[in-house]
Amino acid sequence: MRAMRFEISNRDARRLWLERQGLSETPTGPAKPEALMAIIERLGFVQLDTIRIVARAHDHILWSRCQRYREEMLDDLVKARAAYEHFTHDASVIPMKFYPYWRRQFERMRKKVMKSRWGDFMPPKKERDRILNRVAQAGPLSTKDFEAKPSKSDHAWARPPHKFVLDGLWYAGVLATCHRRNFIKYYDVREKVIPSDILEKAISDAEQVDWLCANALERLGFGSEGDIMRFWDAADLAEVRKWAAKNKKKLVDVEIKTADGAYLKALAPEDIEARIDALKPPTSRLRLLNPFDPVIRDRNRLLRLFGFDYRNEMFTPAAKRQYGYYIYPMLEGDRFVGRIEAKADRKAGRIDIHNVWWEEGVKATPARLKKLDAELERIGRFVGCRDVVRSSYSRS
Repeated sequence: MRAMRFEISNRDARRLWLERQGLSETPTGPAKPEALMAIIERLGFVQLDTIRIVARAHDHILWSRCQRYREEMLDDLVKARAAYEHFTHDASVIPMKFYPYWRRQFERMRKKVMKSRWGDFMPPKKERDRILNRVAQAGPLSTKDFEAKPSKSDHAWARPPHKFVLDGLWYAGVLATCHRRNFIKYYDVREKVIPSDILEKAISDAEQVDWLCANALERLGFGSEGDIMRFWDAADLAEVRKWAAKNKKKLVDVEIKTADGAYLKALAPEDIEARIDALKPPTSRLRLLNPFDPVIRDRNRLLRLFGFDYRNEMFTPAAKRQYGYYIYPMLEGDRFVGRIEAKADRKAGRIDIHNVWWEEGVKATPARLKKLDAELERIGRFVGCRDVVRSSYSRS
């Protein structure tokens, strides 16, 4: 019965999710390394992406939470060995202190890669050992340091043999990202990248699963066993269910009211009532979020909590796109009020606004347009674009 569970209103659920993911506060404050690491630790990880329509995903994600952040700062943290790169649900930067809890993921990813079509293209062990030895002796190296062409194949996976080897060893944790230059990854053996005290720290597989589940729920605020599994994508559902059963006394069964009025069952930390009581209204500023922002990443959670139906259409044929190639959701307070198509022309020093779509029931009032102007000017300063060309709306 519902009375047996702690109910969380839709407004409180939205606000708790935004608070857990660092979007409740006005994004001010210093951009010192320790402050940026605190943001990354709060999020758990920051997803990397190569595409730069306005700013690359990882840079935009951090800027959304600290507007003194600048684009070279994340790589500086990796160079300083405060963070490392590996794979969650995608390539990500993860706090270095989390590395001991990530060992199982190296083995999981090694098996996953070798069992996939990727593994079908992997060169034999002798060639893999030769490439590893070269990196160990001459590293750090990038793919450009190897002279080889893709095998003659029209398959989507076709690429030079050394690329399969380097990335395969990276997935397995044998190689690590030393740094990036112009976003090109440089590999080195893990012993030269991961601090020895962290590399040598031994944590059992069971302890790793406990840590992964507890820390996923901490960052989610509340979630189903599937939500907990998907957060890091480093444990399977059976392992999460076993953890939930083992920690039943430390967890609270909750019911989350969704945007459409339904109720969903979920788990929450034992102090959930205190967390709800401590919630404050989020900043009322209007913000452009990156399509890979952690609040956006789980499209189903986004729809359930906010009633905002968002899909990334980059891989959708142009003729079938509803909105466009790279569309930014607009968050105002604890509501998603619309989406915008913006593109930076850094050479020309301007941001072009091609389209703005407001959600049903949201009016483009003068006050709201003023907020949008302010956000565009802020993000323009971030990427070095002084001018904003508005072809789809005008200032009021």
